[in-house]
Amino acid sequence: MKSHSIHRSSGFTLIEVMIVLLIMSGIMIVITQVLTAARTTRDTIHNIRESQLAGPAILDLLVNDLRALYQFNMESSRSLQVIDRVVSGLDADRIDFVSSTDGLIPVRADSRFVRGDVNEVGYCLRPNPGNNDFLEMYRRESFGVDEEPFSGGNYTFLHDRIVSFDILVFEEDGVDAEELEAWGSEDDENTGLPARIEIELALELAPRLLREQLRVAPIHSRTVVHRRVFRFPEGLRDSIQNQVLLAIPEVKPPVIDNGQGAGAPDLDDQGNPTGGVGGPDVQVITGGPSSGGTSGNSDAPDIGGLFGDG
Repeated sequence: MKSHSIHRSSGFTLIEVMIVLLIMSGIMIVITQVLTAARTTRDTIHNIRESQLAGPAILDLLVNDLRALYQFNMESSRSLQVIDRVVSGLDADRIDFVSSTDGLIPVRADSRFVRGDVNEVGYCLRPNPGNNDFLEMYRRESFGVDEEPFSGGNYTFLHDRIVSFDILVFEEDGVDAEELEAWGSEDDENTGLPARIEIELALELAPRLLREQLRVAPIHSRTVVHRRVFRFPEGLRDSIQNQVLLAIPEVKPPVIDNGQGAGAPDLDDQGNPTGGVGGPDVQVITGGPSSGGTSGNSDAPDIGGLFGDG
């Protein structure tokens, strides 16, 4: 009798291979989703922190310039100007004034660069050339002060995803004060400094992964609004309204009084004292500023030259 050995082939069936592939595919999908969510969360947190730093930084810069508001020897109409503007359907107000903060933009003078101690400062916006849904914000600075403190100068870029920049002006301080949208413009009767201004800056997060963040964070949750209230000191406001402007005085030559009032000496046709009836001895200047002569007292000093040519 012959014995026959039975040999079985070792391996996996097709069904077993397909089951393993299906399990591995599920695991890979889960890992990919976890990594995508982690990356999106990281970028969202990064953008939130970036916007939280950008918004307050812009407002801090504006408030610091306002605190150094310069008003010495300036008319009240050149103190502050707020213009109500709308650009591309978005609030894009503008504010201009003169500040004594050190200039941020160096200016070339001869062979060196200098920064101004007193500069014209402004904050303005324009449409974003790459996206019509946003505005770009710039800080204007002009070296020194000229006859037009609300225009000209160089511009420094601040941010490119501004949703709105709105400024409200209040002539009086208090809860019931009426808000104004403009101040100090050519057609506006309000000049000088208001009691306070309220600034609202809204900007949108800049998504690094646009498609993923649009699903996770919609537009309304990606917009961050920052507000500031700035009150002008009452003493500064009063000093602007009542300040004394520097000017070269016009000194006129002395005028001889020919009247015959009490105590006045008698004068002849040429305006010289006759020594007749009158009050006490009075020195009368008759030479005028050009001649420098005096009468009535030969020892009097020559003061005609103090008045120039009149």
